[in-house]
Amino acid sequence: MNLFFEESGDFKAGTIMSQTPDSFQVELPTGKRCKVKSRDVLLQFATPTAQQLLDEAHTIATEIDLDFLWEVAGEEEFNFAHLGKDYFGASVSPAQNAGLIFRLHTAPIYFYKKGRGHYKAAPAASVQAALAGIEKKQQQAIIQAGYVEQLKAGTLPSSMQGIVQQLLYKPDKNSLEYKALTAACVELHTTPERLMLSTGGITSAKELHLKKFLFNHFPKGIGFNPIVSPEFPKDLPIADVAAFSIDDISTTEIDDALSVKILADGLVQIGIHIAAPALGIQPDDELDKVARSRMSTVYMPGDKITMLPEELVKLYTLGAGQTRPAVSLYATVNPDDWSLISTVSKIEAVPISENLRNNTLDDLITEDSLAANEGDYPHKADIGVLWCWAQALERGRMEKRAGFGLKPEQHNRVDYNFYVEDEVVSIVARKRGSPLDKIVAELMIFANSTWGKLMADHGIPGIYRSQGVGNGGWAARMQVKMQTHAAPHHNLGVDQYAWSTSPLRRYTDLVNQWQIMTCIQQGVTAPLVARFKPRDATLFAIVSAFDAMYSAYNDFQATMERYWCLRWFAQEWQAHRAKQVEATVIKEDVLRLADIPLVIRLSGLPAMPHGSSVRLDIIGWDEIDLTLEARFLNLLSSPDAVVPLEDDEIEEAVVVSQIAEEIVAQDNVENEVSGT
Repeated sequence: MNLFFEESGDFKAGTIMSQTPDSFQVELPTGKRCKVKSRDVLLQFATPTAQQLLDEAHTIATEIDLDFLWEVAGEEEFNFAHLGKDYFGASVSPAQNAGLIFRLHTAPIYFYKKGRGHYKAAPAASVQAALAGIEKKQQQAIIQAGYVEQLKAGTLPSSMQGIVQQLLYKPDKNSLEYKALTAACVELHTTPERLMLSTGGITSAKELHLKKFLFNHFPKGIGFNPIVSPEFPKDLPIADVAAFSIDDISTTEIDDALSVKILADGLVQIGIHIAAPALGIQPDDELDKVARSRMSTVYMPGDKITMLPEELVKLYTLGAGQTRPAVSLYATVNPDDWSLISTVSKIEAVPISENLRNNTLDDLITEDSLAANEGDYPHKADIGVLWCWAQALERGRMEKRAGFGLKPEQHNRVDYNFYVEDEVVSIVARKRGSPLDKIVAELMIFANSTWGKLMADHGIPGIYRSQGVGNGGWAARMQVKMQTHAAPHHNLGVDQYAWSTSPLRRYTDLVNQWQIMTCIQQGVTAPLVARFKPRDATLFAIVSAFDAMYSAYNDFQATMERYWCLRWFAQEWQAHRAKQVEATVIKEDVLRLADIPLVIRLSGLPAMPHGSSVRLDIIGWDEIDLTLEARFLNLLSSPDAVVPLEDDEIEEAVVVSQIAEEIVAQDNVENEVSGT
């Protein structure tokens, strides 16, 4: 005697070896023996054999018309044996009953299982909906397969052309397009980014990096809605100075200018004049909302995304030949020893005589030429005065920095400017600490520190940057923190430091300018009328949002600078000039290239001390992953003594880029002397 039974959702047949009231010992066609509970038995039969029954049942199951079977079943719950008689007739063979069970069990759309051997026909509406769903999935599978074939052939399906960025950066993983894209990538052994490049969905690696950033941070685009430009205040006094700015040639948001005036008593009045958009932008108005949504101008080689609309920038930028509103800080100093006598802050209109560009003046204005009073350039005498005071300011900072337990700043590093024209990049090295750099940096640090103290003395909060305050190890002490109360910035060597000198480019500076103007206008009553009061939740929110967004912007700038470094290699490679390069060992297998600001990790580099100079053979690079492949050739030179790493070099050596796990080192984009 044989049994047909259900076991764990599967149907089997075997020969009875022994029997008890509750179970059977059964031998399966494979020879395996198992125990079968009586309640799991669906059929007992003498013929055919167990294996023959299974073979015949599967054949019969494929021949059963599901639609007809569903109609025969009716609406009530039924036992398979009863339905078998209605479908096959009064005489039903064991193989037919088994085949019927197979068919019922494999058609959950038509029949719901209600127990062993018991089923119920699904309602007509449910059957139709399920069949429609199956048909839809089949059609989708056909469409998806077509998409895959198009992608493999190098063609971007039309349905993907409008959602390329979404597919790459924030995909709906249930969509046909995404499934097709991933399937094609698997078959082609590539990545979605590379496949989009090969099919024209993304035109270049540059566009890939740029659009990823814009998708995440500017989903509505980088343009501005039409604005009504604010009017200048009519009653601002006009400053009796001829101010001038010092900036890079590509700078259009000119926030700061300087002036020098010799007073009747022989003392010198030095003016630091900062553009005053806070006079036209009021807290919580439409312009404020625009600035707060962006928090900062975004910089990248060859381009930028401004924080404020262009028409507003043009209105307040300190352009040559214009008289513009400014918040001015005047310092009276003694030229005998360049000591500070007094300071005063004013809100006024400042005439701007010149916009000097350090690109054209760096070679002309050097420490030697200043010492010898050589050269001919605009505001020569003023620059000579500013140079003397800048050196005195630096000495004072270095003394305070030493008091904080830090070594003097190093000025042997090189900065790099990127210029991009018609997709051709020029990377120009500039030694850090040139006279013009030092003049601007020292006077801006002085202004930021002085105005930070002004807010603190008046009892109103501002947005400060501090460093070296609090407990913790070296990393914790070196971390720059943003907070709303005054605290020392050890690395800069100042007792407090509040960004206030770039209100056209940074929202923190705009916020601080509102607070500073309140101090100037209201004096001791400033705490009563200041826009932001102590422990203001809105100010805390601004600090938090700015910190996160500014970090993201700097990461993007680093990404694009790394991209353009690799593009520079492509240019040099075509000109047969850059197949071998020199590099300096920063730490272990981390190297800084000599000609461009690119830091790489080179696995397998022989152990050598920090500062060693090596020659590398460039094998290739990847503009998508932003990686450079090189091979160590030989050691060029080693330092006579192992010099401890400076703070900025340590940070540079340990910052590992999230881009292909490579190391990226970038100088902080601040208008200040940076030692980290």
